[in-house]
Amino acid sequence: MRVEDEEFFKGFIRMADDGWNMGWHERNGGNLSYRIKDEEVAKVSENFIQGEWKSIGAVVPGLAGEFFLVTGSGKFFRNVMTDPHDSVGIIEIDEKGEQYRIVWGFINGGVPTSELPSHLMNHQVKKKLTDGRYRVVYHAHTTNVIALTFVLPLKDEVFTRELWEMATECPVVFPDGIGVVEWMIPGGKDIAAATAKLMETYDAAIWAHHGMFATGETFDLTFGLMHTIEKAAEILVKVLSIRKDKLQTIRTDDFIKLAKEFNVELPNRFLN
Repeated sequence: MRVEDEEFFKGFIRMADDGWNMGWHERNGGNLSYRIKDEEVAKVSENFIQGEWKSIGAVVPGLAGEFFLVTGSGKFFRNVMTDPHDSVGIIEIDEKGEQYRIVWGFINGGVPTSELPSHLMNHQVKKKLTDGRYRVVYHAHTTNVIALTFVLPLKDEVFTRELWEMATECPVVFPDGIGVVEWMIPGGKDIAAATAKLMETYDAAIWAHHGMFATGETFDLTFGLMHTIEKAAEILVKVLSIRKDKLQTIRTDDFIKLAKEFNVELPNRFLN
């Protein structure tokens, strides 16, 4: 079976194209990865080659032997739909979780995204915490979220509460809140570790002045999480552009009623 004919591949390509159409991936901005299911690997493994082992730049023993579909370093999301063989590839992780090798794609000498350490460390955390259910990690340059990192305190409590108040669905879609990483140089171990730490609590993390990471079980749920947070940020940007204070908003007791109605738990630190 060809990789291109599999549903997981089609879903990956569609999500990348959706992100491009949202305006979240200027030039080569952003990246996407998917931890492939064993049964999906079995269907397409006849197409695999054995590339050269290379260092991941992080140690992820919890992902030993896993296969990932990932976007490439320096590749443009606008080209993923039209030229996926060049823009994306499948990699295999070695038995120690220290190295990877390309087994499919990246036909013109490409390599995985420079944010691979962050992606894999996030995958490792979510795989452990969700008994393997979470398979998608998505990084995008969400315009309004980035704008807010210049004017709001870079604190989980502030961003969570402000974004919750912007749309009734927000505390239902991300009831655990959202984490914030202060500005750090991207692509290295430090920012990867900081993001992975936040992923022990949240499904989404903001990189100050850079963008956002979102994780989830499926492409739809992960894209939907990113979209919901960015839309809430857009509303907040518009509110702040009109006036500095709100005449009315969703109050704490309203959130408590909402949580009861939708059977979600909202942490007290975001309510008080």
